[in-house]
Amino acid sequence: MSRPMFDEMHVSPTEVRAHYEKYARWLAQQPEEVMAARREEAEMIFRRVGITFAVYGAKDEDADADNGGTERLIPFDLIPRIIPSHEWKRVQEGLVQRVTALNRFVHDVYHGQEIIKAGLIPADQIFQNAQFRPEMMGVDVPNQIYSHIAGVDIVRAPNAQGEGEYFVLEDNLRVPSGVSYMLEDRKMMMRLFPDLFGQHRVAPVAHYPDLLLETLRSVSPATTAEPTVVVLTPGMYNSAYFEHAFLAQQMGVELVEGQDLFVKDNFVYMRTTQGPRRVDVIYRRVDDDFLDPLVFRPTSTLGCAGLLGVYRSGHVTICNAVGTGVADDKSIYPYVPQMIGFYLGEKPILSNVPTFMGRNPDDLKYLLDHMAELVVKEVHGAGGYGMLIGPASTKAEVDEFRAMVRAKPEGYIAQPTLSLSTCPTYVDSGVAPRHIDLRPFVLSGKTVQMVPGGLTRVALKEGSLVVNSSQGGGTKDTWILE
Repeated sequence: MSRPMFDEMHVSPTEVRAHYEKYARWLAQQPEEVMAARREEAEMIFRRVGITFAVYGAKDEDADADNGGTERLIPFDLIPRIIPSHEWKRVQEGLVQRVTALNRFVHDVYHGQEIIKAGLIPADQIFQNAQFRPEMMGVDVPNQIYSHIAGVDIVRAPNAQGEGEYFVLEDNLRVPSGVSYMLEDRKMMMRLFPDLFGQHRVAPVAHYPDLLLETLRSVSPATTAEPTVVVLTPGMYNSAYFEHAFLAQQMGVELVEGQDLFVKDNFVYMRTTQGPRRVDVIYRRVDDDFLDPLVFRPTSTLGCAGLLGVYRSGHVTICNAVGTGVADDKSIYPYVPQMIGFYLGEKPILSNVPTFMGRNPDDLKYLLDHMAELVVKEVHGAGGYGMLIGPASTKAEVDEFRAMVRAKPEGYIAQPTLSLSTCPTYVDSGVAPRHIDLRPFVLSGKTVQMVPGGLTRVALKEGSLVVNSSQGGGTKDTWILE
């Protein structure tokens, strides 16, 4: 798959893609000093608003850390990523299909396990998975939805015809982060370049918090018309705390920590100045392990003792559901196309990246023989840990990794080194191409819905394929043209 790169804006050095034509004409007329001033203004505003994240050297998700890290501003790029409506329509259909099948799969794992009986996924892939929660066996959740908020990472790479094809790189079904940057990036672009929005019909994203609240309320176990929704955060030292506070404020709901909640008579309550108030839906940004010290990690102070008992009784909804992580493991990812066929009777609209699984003897042989050309990942690894990028590694590093894979082949997968698409990006030296990915957010409640677009992450170092904010990546606004 190492073909020439696909450029989102240019067909050739002299020809611009149709959906970028207006923007390209506008950009060519902008004086260098105006763009530089706009960039400084954006940085100043982001700093003032406090749009930062903490870096621990760990995962780029909410994770479980409750100790402080280095506060950092996520670099914001002034040049939007533009996607025409016909392309987005297909991506959206593919995402809805995928997340629907993944939710069916998680329900099946904790109920009939039909997919195992059909021989499509080996039982030990599920039951020996670190994210499998036996406590969830037979528990019924509202509408059989487990991942209410999914962040699916999509990359674009040239296919055999040299066209840019969208591939799914990863499914984030536990506590996907980044949606606040999507919303703030749009607000910033509208503030800095209002004239551009007059020239382009850009689909709005500002209603995301309304859709999120609607989704969370739709899965409430309570019969009340106004269910009480809260956002559960590990606290201000978490890397995504800005986002937790932002979303709670945008939805008009309480931001709570574990110590603000308590269980009584098999219901969950939050402490308020007016006395206890029953909680119906918890949008948690805390990992399973830390939710209930009576069931999971006894030393955790981030959750609420007795929460799981209330949850299993159906008196509170936790979003995303406990045990959802069994479906976003890297060793389960290769089976998603089979899930779509098995549960929906359809062919996948969006392709997976070809994946070699260490547990399969034929794949293992290829993986060991071609390790220097592949990206090899530990199935439970995250944030760039437990990973080898073959083409960027020394022979000694490849040999060392090969020994690790030989020792525990089922713990690894490998994929071709993808040539991620590039998008013009405003860097210190001017406008230059940089590699990007896209994380759209899919909301599943009574219906599946999403706002047009997502968070485009950009690798700011020249030639780098690493877009993670923890590794120096930035973000840019994503425009879906109506």
